[in-house]
Amino acid sequence: MPAVRVHRYGGPECLELEEIPVPQPGPGQVLVRVAAAGVGPWDALVRSGTSGVAQTLPLTPGSDIAGVVERIEGANARFGAGDAVYGLTNQSFVGGYAQYAVASIGSMARKPARLDFIQAASVPVVAVTAWHMLFDCASLSPGQVIVVLGARGNVGAYAVDLAKWAGAHVVSFASEASFDDRVSDVDVVVDTVGGQTQERAFPMLKRGGILVSSVSQPPEDLATRYGVRTAFFIVEVTTARLECIAQLLDGDVLKPHVGVVLPLDRAREAHEMLAGNVPHPAGKIVLDVSRAPGA
Repeated sequence: MPAVRVHRYGGPECLELEEIPVPQPGPGQVLVRVAAAGVGPWDALVRSGTSGVAQTLPLTPGSDIAGVVERIEGANARFGAGDAVYGLTNQSFVGGYAQYAVASIGSMARKPARLDFIQAASVPVVAVTAWHMLFDCASLSPGQVIVVLGARGNVGAYAVDLAKWAGAHVVSFASEASFDDRVSDVDVVVDTVGGQTQERAFPMLKRGGILVSSVSQPPEDLATRYGVRTAFFIVEVTTARLECIAQLLDGDVLKPHVGVVLPLDRAREAHEMLAGNVPHPAGKIVLDVSRAPGA
């Protein structure tokens, strides 16, 4: 089967399309014929060897996938062979840039009915990250005030929509240039930017509030100074969370954010876009695995 491979860590030039055997699922795993694979910043970390998760070379990058179940090993009442699914390959965030991928059953769910495979592949990690930040870390409740930093990004856009759905009052900053230091007395800050923007957000919080970051561990000294809580995590994509997201997508509460679609053999170009070396529209970059190479 065709797959994008990394034989040495480095830049986008390390991505190579080659033929490899179809992987075989083990207990608790599902073999998916991949129709589309999302491309995200974590894929670049895996490619460069800086993800912080133990990897073995050679590897196939890619974690966001959508496709059809080919085979399943183990009992599962939610889906079976022939079902359209979407989700995460595994907690190592690898294996998705290929015609077939093995995924953990607990990280997959039925594909939202309203979405095609391209749209579905754009969703899992970014939408579940936003969900995790708001509801699992911040315990967001109706009437609270939330600031979303980096609202133009993929995680930030979902965070804005989810917070509004939850009944919160949302203040969003699309970029550092739009940052307003006059905002204050907020309950939650969702940080998808990091760096100085993250640090400048601490005074916005009321005492006892929380800053949740998907980018970096917030400084403990600032948390102590302002009397607030902080959280930083590696997202865990689960069937239950994916099913919640799917319901909201099918109910038109959430909308997928697809920016550009490329065939599998242009994965290197997709990573050049991630790096900012090639311009691309806002939204998620997705590889259409069903398209023939060169199409």
